[in-house]
Amino acid sequence: MATALVSHQAGYDHVTPPGHPEQVARLDAVLSALEGMSLVSVDAPLVAEDDLLRCHPKSHLEAIRAAAPSDGWRSLDADTHMSVGSLEAAFRAAGGAVKAVDMVMAGDVRNAFVAMRPPGHHAERETAMGFCFFGNVAVAAKHALDFHGLSRVGIVDFDVHHGNGTQDLVEEDARILFCSSHQMPLYPGTGAAHETGVGNVLNVPLPDGAGSAAFQAAWTDHVFPRIEAFKPEVLIISAGFDAHADDPLAGMMLQDSDFAWITEKLCDLADQFCGGRVVSCLEGGYDLGALGRSARAHVEVLEDRGR
Repeated sequence: MATALVSHQAGYDHVTPPGHPEQVARLDAVLSALEGMSLVSVDAPLVAEDDLLRCHPKSHLEAIRAAAPSDGWRSLDADTHMSVGSLEAAFRAAGGAVKAVDMVMAGDVRNAFVAMRPPGHHAERETAMGFCFFGNVAVAAKHALDFHGLSRVGIVDFDVHHGNGTQDLVEEDARILFCSSHQMPLYPGTGAAHETGVGNVLNVPLPDGAGSAAFQAAWTDHVFPRIEAFKPEVLIISAGFDAHADDPLAGMMLQDSDFAWITEKLCDLADQFCGGRVVSCLEGGYDLGALGRSARAHVEVLEDRGR
């Protein structure tokens, strides 16, 4: 067994305006940090339209296609911009998540890390927002259920921002458990504890400056028991590294070691319930040094478990 690294050159072709935090250099920081590791490199394919349509209506796909510029940038909102290469990158980011699910379900690899951009966890059914166009992890989860015939898929999100898009896409599907810790108050303003979907959503908001102890306690006391009770057949991670103390967009104050810790714990649960099947998808992380180090810490654990 092994760990797959799913990525594609198209991730570099999604170019945001100067000064934008979700920049091309993020992907370079991650992939450079992972150099020298024993990973199975896989090109992220274009997502099948049927997979996107499990989460987004055709009108959303058509709107994104229509917004794609032939030169320069097109702004979908104040934060979310498209360049000439953004459409292909977005299709491959979602397609990479689906490909990773296929690989772990086939037993080709034990787990996978999808290093692609744009991220996805803020994209709602009909709204691109927060740097995101399609709900990559939700698309992958519904593919796992419908294509691979699973009954229970777990999604966990440790990005510092609430995954409002993922929640919007799965909160009515009891086959999917969605658990998120995030800083509150913070963009996008969702993720209160009372938001529970059909009983399949667990939000654990944390305050500015929460730090490692509060973060680890939140997961140990609340999230891990819910995963144990749900018994997922595959575990999908929205791996955002912007809860790091060095990140400019938030103030959760985590350290590199926290991302290794949570990965170890999630892999323990995956070993117990999922045959070790874990798919992790890059979300946020905007200090390039912290992003690279945290991603390395995360993937080193996956690599060790993939052996």
